[in-house]
Amino acid sequence: MKNKYILDNLDILVPNPKCPLNYKKDYELLLAVMLSAQTTDERVNKVTEELFKYDIFELADLDIHKIEEIIKPVGTQKRKAEYVKKIARKLIDECEGKVPFDREYIESLPGVGHKTANVVLSELFGEPSLAVDTHVTRVSKRLGLAKDNDDVSTIEKKLCKFFPKEKWSTVHVQLVLFGRYTCKAKNPMCDICPFKNSICKKPRD
Repeated sequence: MKNKYILDNLDILVPNPKCPLNYKKDYELLLAVMLSAQTTDERVNKVTEELFKYDIFELADLDIHKIEEIIKPVGTQKRKAEYVKKIARKLIDECEGKVPFDREYIESLPGVGHKTANVVLSELFGEPSLAVDTHVTRVSKRLGLAKDNDDVSTIEKKLCKFFPKEKWSTVHVQLVLFGRYTCKAKNPMCDICPFKNSICKKPRD
């Protein structure tokens, strides 16, 4: 079966998938995923190394210009700095500073959408989720799991139907890391890819 073939090879390529974002506390993961929009995890990890020197109570009261200065490398720092402060404040005021196991609430937070909630719920609470980012989108299309014109919502539904539910959280991270380090947007490492001569639909150069 195609899904077993892909899962078996992903297990070889990415045998110990771990969340690429650095965090120690639940709200740190939430903020890190929010900050990762339209940037790389490497940049996020670099700025959160400084940002997370402040705890959630300090972040809620920290001067917004200081936050902007810290997170500038991730881009759109003015908007994201507002999100940092508002998320911190809401979690303090409404949830005792903790991220609740509540999708509706998480998605209601400033700057947080469905994809971010998927990552948070999967990583923190073990809820089967399959977040679709640029890497997952690219890999899904190249492996014929999605069509070229599919949007992220459609891709998520197709992947959730294709892969067993108990594999969603693991395969999400595997697809992200496979897309980042092997099936890259530019100069993909096709020579070491097991899918090259089987199911890959990427046009040959």
